[in-house]
Amino acid sequence: MYMHIRVTAGAKRETITKADSTHFLISVREPAKRNLANKKIMEIISREFKVPVSGIRIISGHHSPSKIISVDCF
Repeated sequence: MYMHIRVTAGAKRETITKADSTHFLISVREPAKRNLANKKIMEIISREFKVPVSGIRIISGHHSPSKIISVDCF
């Protein structure tokens, strides 16, 4: 399953908001440096969809707030 993510790094609270079935807005506390925000996004998605972190990959948008993420459904 592919998901379109819009990320806000350095936010005060961590939130995940569903815009529609494949679009999500995620806020994380970590800064967008040294891959910290991307790692936290993967942890949040893992917790939300109950899949291991190893089943989540960033397809595009590694250095952008707009990302396409692949989630392996088990």
